[in-house]
Amino acid sequence: MKTNLVLQFQGREMSEDSMVKAAQEAWKKAGKKAADIKSIELFPQPENSVCYFVINKDFDGSFGI
Repeated sequence: MKTNLVLQFQGREMSEDSMVKAAQEAWKKAGKKAADIKSIELFPQPENSVCYFVINKDFDGSFGI
């Protein structure tokens, strides 16, 4: 089974795939290897135009949506 989540808000939209990619980019910018990612949790807050994330339960950050 394949799923696809698209967050729509204020005339904009962002797919789950693009949120995952943004979190992965932040991970790589921190000097970490993509192959080391075991889990990604996403917490989009469209009212603040930000998505918070936690990778491997110990690395966190945020990006604009």
